[in-house]
Amino acid sequence: MTKALVLGGGGPVGIAWETGLVAGLADAGVAVHHADFILGTSAGSVVGSQLAVGRTPAEVLDGEFAYAEKAKEAEAGRQGPPPDLSFLMDVLSRRTPGQAMPQALMAELGAKALAAETVSEAVFLSGFPIPEAPWPERFACTAIDAETGEFLLWNKDTAAPLRLAVPSSCAVPTIFPPVTIDGRRYIDGGMRSGTNADMARDHGKVVIVAVVPPMMAAIMQPGLDREMAVIRDHGGEALLITPDAACGAAFGGNLMDNGNREAIARAGFAQGRAEAARVGAFWG
Repeated sequence: MTKALVLGGGGPVGIAWETGLVAGLADAGVAVHHADFILGTSAGSVVGSQLAVGRTPAEVLDGEFAYAEKAKEAEAGRQGPPPDLSFLMDVLSRRTPGQAMPQALMAELGAKALAAETVSEAVFLSGFPIPEAPWPERFACTAIDAETGEFLLWNKDTAAPLRLAVPSSCAVPTIFPPVTIDGRRYIDGGMRSGTNADMARDHGKVVIVAVVPPMMAAIMQPGLDREMAVIRDHGGEALLITPDAACGAAFGGNLMDNGNREAIARAGFAQGRAEAARVGAFWG
């Protein structure tokens, strides 16, 4: 029976929490990072790619702590208004509750992303801790063609280099630039679904790590339920991990905020240790 680890989207907050969570599980003896398949969406692609190339959870966590201080300083020095998310939220609100976003809406997001004024691709790409490494066989990440709205998985069978595929999965439309790969431009795979866990449906055991802020739980849960049902309909088992109360409180109100990453990672580590018995019983 093969096992899959699904790491969902959630901005800098999600990167910090997922990094801490997986490290906490590993510290307690539960090695979900040894999964046969690691699927990352947006923030999850950053964490998952590092694990898939062989970095230990402790090493990834140390890297997060080192980056957190720099990110906090950058956040404190940021000037101007926060990003305008009104268009993005409008499109997301038109998605049928519990369903993946249809291609037409993803194309609408892509068109807006292509026209938006953002930092350059070069500046955006420079902020990712992605190693120069061959594509790890057990890793995949999600993205969306900005022009057509087509959803796709980057994996070992595609031509995208890891250093571009992961940022493309994180390119939140209108906030960050679409990423160019082989002449086409791509946006955040989390626009289809926060986790895209149904893409792991061919595996026997699937641990889904979903960045669900407390205020978003009622909106996100139907989609997570649907994806877990897809996995079960294909003969697999699914276990969902969402932020506990302490992590939810540490998140604050903005998943794109870099200012509290160390505290969030530490809260995630504590949750990972606390969840170890439950997850370990499932994982085996």
